[in-house]
Amino acid sequence: MVPKTRWLSDGILLLIAAIWGLTFVLIQNAIATIPPFSFVALRFSCAALLLLPFLGKQKSAAPTTLSRVHLLMCGGLLGFFLFLGYALQTFSLLYTTSGKSGFLTGLAVTLVPLLAWLILGTRPALLALIGVGVATVGLYLLAFVDISTINPGDVLAFFCAIAFGLQVVYTGKFSGLASAHTLVLIQLSTVAVLSAIAALIFEPWQLIFQHSILFQAPVIIALIVTAVFATALAYLAQTHIQKFTTPTRVALIFATEPVFAALADYLWHGTTLGLRAFIGCLLILGGTLLTEIKWPWRTAPEHP
Repeated sequence: MVPKTRWLSDGILLLIAAIWGLTFVLIQNAIATIPPFSFVALRFSCAALLLLPFLGKQKSAAPTTLSRVHLLMCGGLLGFFLFLGYALQTFSLLYTTSGKSGFLTGLAVTLVPLLAWLILGTRPALLALIGVGVATVGLYLLAFVDISTINPGDVLAFFCAIAFGLQVVYTGKFSGLASAHTLVLIQLSTVAVLSAIAALIFEPWQLIFQHSILFQAPVIIALIVTAVFATALAYLAQTHIQKFTTPTRVALIFATEPVFAALADYLWHGTTLGLRAFIGCLLILGGTLLTEIKWPWRTAPEHP
């Protein structure tokens, strides 16, 4: 990837992480009114419907090397991993603290290089591994967690990290085989269907049909912002960019999401960071920048 294209791609990925982090407060306010799985089902359904009208144009513009069955399987697998990550994260919060869940979920950045090596056979660059290590320490400090004891919620959060890591790795595997638009549409539809099934089983889903609940301003704003920017456009951009970059690089940039979540918490609620959390944010950003700086000993760019 040429430097200008690399900087543009990394900038878009950073923007995606910022959107996810900054919309965290909006999602928190929405799920205080609508149960989590019901909200996710609505969010991903709206995002899929937003992309649906463009499906025909994308098919003719970007032919796929996969059959329809294989295409459905690839998009469905991505959607399954994404749904599994959301589901495990939701259930982990029933048994553990948000800080521990956030840290363990953030370990996806650590797991992606290993998963990419096992699944794709791509050995990560040394500098990328150093950046991952620095960002992981930053995640720990930002979450301010005590990992001396382990409970069922911690285990669920760790498996959540594996699910999100697999979504990133397999996006890199499938992104070059088909239209990004088609893959994302199938992926988002899969999340919407599985979330709706989970809502029917675990939640009072009837609440979403009550006008007094569904049409509250926090819910409507959260649905519009997350469906358009944090889902449809975000996953479309991620899938397209992963044709040209490595899963490790993507995971490392996405590790900045909790930094933007902390910023959103400060802007909306006035929550200030302590010294330890502030150092954690700096380490996460520093770990990301390690792979961006043109070091003297780097002779060749990193390839997917």
